[in-house]
Amino acid sequence: MEKAASSNHLNSCIPRDPSVGKRKRTDSISSRVRGVAYTSVERPVSASTPSVLPPSWSSASSRKFSSSLCTSDYLTNSNSPDPIRQIQTPVIKTAGWRNWDTFVEDFIGMYLEVGDFRSASLVFLVGSDRSSITWSYMVEEFHRAGAKPHELLQAFADLHSKGVIFSTRALTAVLRICAILMDSWLGVEIHACLIKWGFDSDAHLRSALMNFYASSWGVDYAEEVFHEMPDQDVLVWSEAIAVSARSGLLVKTLQLFREMQFSCVKANSFTIVKVLQACGNLEALKEGQQIHGHVIRSGLESNLSLCNSLISMYSKNSELERARKVFDFMQDPNLTSWNSIISGYALTGHLDEAWQLFQQMRSSEKRPDLVTWNCLLSGHVLHGSYNTLLVILRRMQMEGFKPNSTTITILLQAISEMGSLDLGKEIHGYALRNAVEHDIYVGTSVIDMYIKNGSLINARSVFDTMKKRNIFAWNSLISGYSFMGRFQEALELLKRMETEGIKPDLVTWNGLISGYAVQGRSKEAWAVIRQISALGVKPNVVSWTALISGCSKNGNYRDSLNFFIQMQREGIKPNSATVSNILQSCAALSLLQSGQEMHCLAVRKGFDEDIFVATALIDMYSKADSLEYAYRVFLKIQNKNVACWNSMIMGFSIHGLGKEGVLLFTEMCEAGVQPDSITFTAVLSACKNSGLIDEGWKYFDSMSKDYNIIPTLEHYSCMVDLLGRSGYLDEAWDFIQSMPLEPDASIWGALLGSCRIHKNIEYAEIAAKHLFKLEPLNSANYLLMISLYATANRWEEVEHLRDLMGVVRVNSRAGWSWIKINQRIHVFSTEGNSHPDIGEIYFELYQLVSEMKKLGYVPDTSCVFQNIDEEDKEKILMSHTEKLAMTYGLLRMDNARPIRVIKNTRVCADCHTAAKYMSQISRREIFLRDGVRFHRFMNGKCSCNDFW
Repeated sequence: MEKAASSNHLNSCIPRDPSVGKRKRTDSISSRVRGVAYTSVERPVSASTPSVLPPSWSSASSRKFSSSLCTSDYLTNSNSPDPIRQIQTPVIKTAGWRNWDTFVEDFIGMYLEVGDFRSASLVFLVGSDRSSITWSYMVEEFHRAGAKPHELLQAFADLHSKGVIFSTRALTAVLRICAILMDSWLGVEIHACLIKWGFDSDAHLRSALMNFYASSWGVDYAEEVFHEMPDQDVLVWSEAIAVSARSGLLVKTLQLFREMQFSCVKANSFTIVKVLQACGNLEALKEGQQIHGHVIRSGLESNLSLCNSLISMYSKNSELERARKVFDFMQDPNLTSWNSIISGYALTGHLDEAWQLFQQMRSSEKRPDLVTWNCLLSGHVLHGSYNTLLVILRRMQMEGFKPNSTTITILLQAISEMGSLDLGKEIHGYALRNAVEHDIYVGTSVIDMYIKNGSLINARSVFDTMKKRNIFAWNSLISGYSFMGRFQEALELLKRMETEGIKPDLVTWNGLISGYAVQGRSKEAWAVIRQISALGVKPNVVSWTALISGCSKNGNYRDSLNFFIQMQREGIKPNSATVSNILQSCAALSLLQSGQEMHCLAVRKGFDEDIFVATALIDMYSKADSLEYAYRVFLKIQNKNVACWNSMIMGFSIHGLGKEGVLLFTEMCEAGVQPDSITFTAVLSACKNSGLIDEGWKYFDSMSKDYNIIPTLEHYSCMVDLLGRSGYLDEAWDFIQSMPLEPDASIWGALLGSCRIHKNIEYAEIAAKHLFKLEPLNSANYLLMISLYATANRWEEVEHLRDLMGVVRVNSRAGWSWIKINQRIHVFSTEGNSHPDIGEIYFELYQLVSEMKKLGYVPDTSCVFQNIDEEDKEKILMSHTEKLAMTYGLLRMDNARPIRVIKNTRVCADCHTAAKYMSQISRREIFLRDGVRFHRFMNGKCSCNDFW
C-alpha cells in the first residue's frame, strides 16, 4: 500500500485560491447579526395547534429555565389530559435519568404514532441535553411518520418565545435542521441569541452555524463565521473543509486542508475523506498521492473509510493499479470497499475485470447488493455496452434485487443513447407502477429520454405532471424544444421558469445556444452568448463548444474556426470536445497546417489520448492528404473502439487504397472489435474506389449473414457504384431492380455517374429521369447528362437540358479551387474577379502545356460541353480552376513542399491527366482533393490508378 502513495508533504503544489482567507467586508458577521438579538420578532404559535405548555411558562413571567428543569416540569405536568402524558410522571420517577435515551426515544415514537408531532418535537428539544439522540434521527423519524420537520422548528420557536434557554446540543440540532429546510431567518435569530448568551464560541455551534450559512446564505458567510473563530480546532476546520467541498469549491478544499496542516491541527479521518473526494473529482492525482502519504504517516492506513476513499480517488484518476494495491492491502474489506473497486474498473471501461471482481466478491463473505449491480450497469452505459444491459438487469432481478430509482435512471440514460422509444416507455411504465416516478432524478431522466427519442409530447406530459420540478427538469425540456427548432415554446418555458422563482443558470442558456447552433442559426446562438455576458453570466467552454459544433455540423466550417479564435480571445480554454469539433472543420476544409496546430494543442493539454480526439485526428489527417500521419495516430491508440477502425478504413478508401482498407477490416475482426453499419460503408467504399468486385460482394453478403446487420441504402449505393464503375452496368441495373428498398437519389446518382464513365446513354436517361424528380434543383445531374450528350455530339439534347434548367430555375454551382501558400488562401473561381497574378499564371501554364505535349499529352476536349471548334475548346480547358491553382503552386511554393489543391466539384479527365504530367515534369508531389475523393500525383502516376 505504501508504494501506491507519495512520500511528499502536501505543500505548494496545491494551487492557491486567492479568495481563501480574504474578508469581503470590514464589519464582521457577528456585528451585523448582534442587533437581531434585540429586534427579533417572536414567532406566533400556530392557531391550529393548541399550546401544551403549562400556564407557568407564559411570556409575561419572563422566567428562564434550563433544559433539564423544563423537562421535568413539563413532562410531569399532572394537568395534561393526554393519556401518554399521564404515564410520563411514574416513568420518570422510576427511571430517573438512568435510561434517558430509551425514555426520550419511546415517547417521541409514541407521539409520532398518534400524530402529535408538536409534543414529539418538545420531547426531543427539552430532553436533548441528556439524550444522545441525534437531529438526523429526528428528521428521519419525522419523515417516516409523514410529518414535516418544520413542526420541530415551530416548537422550538414557541419555547424560545417563552424565554427558554436551550442547551448547545439542542441549538446545534435546530441549526442543522434550519440548514436542511433553508429557514434562513430563524438561523440568523439563533445566531443572534448565541452572541447574546455567550454561546457563540462553542465549536459545535460554530460548525453548525457554518453549515447553516453555507446552505441558506452562501459560502462567503460561512467563511466569515470560520475566520471569526479565535481558536479553530479540528471540528471547526473539518466543517470548513466539508462546507467548501459541498459547495463545489474543490481547489479551495485542498487549500484549506493545507492551511489546516500549517496551523498544526491534526486532521481526522472525516476531514481526510472529504479532501480525497476533492482530489478524485479534480483528477488531482499528485495531491491525492501526497494525502495518501499523510495517511500512512499518521497510521491511518487501516481505516476502512479512508481506504475506500483512496480507492475511489485513484479510480477517478484512472490509476486502477494503485487503487487495486490499496484494496488488496485491506485485511477485511467491507461492502463499500468491494463496490468502490468494482465501480472503479467498470467506470473506466475495464468491464471484464469488473466482472471478475464481482465473482471474487461472491466467493467471499460479502454479498453483492443493489449498489454493486448499479455500478456494473453504470459502467456498461458509460462505455456504450447497451446490448448487455437488459441481460444484467434480468440477472439482477433473478437474484432478488428490485431496481431502485438509481437503477431506473441508469437504464433511462442508456435508452436515451440507444434511441429505443418503446423500451423507454416500458421503463417509464415500471417507474409508474412502482411509484418511482416521484423521484425527481427519475422524472428528469424520463423527460430527457423522451426528448432524445424525439417525443416532445410525452416529455411535456411528464414535465407537467411532476409535483416538484428542479432546474434540471426545466433545462432538459427547454433544451429539447431548442434542439427541435421550436424556439418560441423554449422561450415561453424560460419565462415561465423565471415566473415560478427558478433562476436560469448557464446550463439553461447553453441549451438555447446549442439549439440555435444545431439548427444552423449561428447568429442567434452568438447573440445569446453576448446577451448572457451582458447579464453578468460568463459563457463557459460548453457554451462556445456548442456554437462551434453547430457551425461544423451545418457545414459552416469557416465560422466554427472564427468562433474558436474569438473563444480564445475571451480567455476560455478549449476542452477535448472543442478540439474534436475544430479538427472536423479542419478536415472538411483540408487545412493540414491548422489541423497540425490543433494536434499540438491536444498533445499539450493531454487530449490526444481522448478517443474522440484521436478519431478526429485520423479523419483530419486522412482528409488533409496526410494518410501517413493518420496511420501513425491510429497505431498509437491503446484501446481502439469501432469508430477508430472505421475512420482509418475510410481513410484508406478515399485515397484509393482499397486492399489496405480490406486488410485493416480483417485485422479489426481478429482484434475482437464488432463491426457496425458504418464499418461496412467504409469497407464497401474501399472496394468501389479500387474496383474490388469479388471482395465487395463478399462483404455485402456477410453483413446480414455473419453480423446480422441489415444493409441500408448507403450500402446498396456502394454496390451500384462498384458494379457500374467496373463496367457491369447490366448487373448494376439488375441489382437495383432486386433491391428490397425504394431506390433514392444516391442509387440513381451512382448509376448515372457510372454511365458517364462508360458513355452509356440508355441507362443514363433512365437514371436522370428519376433524379430530375427526386432532386429537381440539383445542377450536377443536369450537367452529367449534358456531358454525355455533348460527348455523343447530340447538341439538340444539350440545348434542351439547358433550357429545362432555365425553366426549373436550376442554378449551376460555380466551380472553384483553392491553394494555401504562406498562410494565405488563393481562390480560383469560374465567377467573380480573377486572381491578381493571372497573367503570370497563364504564361507559366502555356509553357507547361508545351512541355507536356512533348511527353505525349493530348488535351481531352470531350470535357468541354460546348459546340465550338477544337482550338477554342483547348483554350477553355486552360481556364479550369484546378489547373490554375496547381500552376500557381508550382510558381510560388518551394520545391521541398507538396502542392495541395482543394476543388469543390469532380475533377475532369483532362485536368487529371494534366496533373500527372505536371508532377512528372516538376518532380513535385501534388495532392488534389475534389468533390468525391483524393488524388495523389507523383512521377506521372495517380494513387487512384485512373479508377475514379
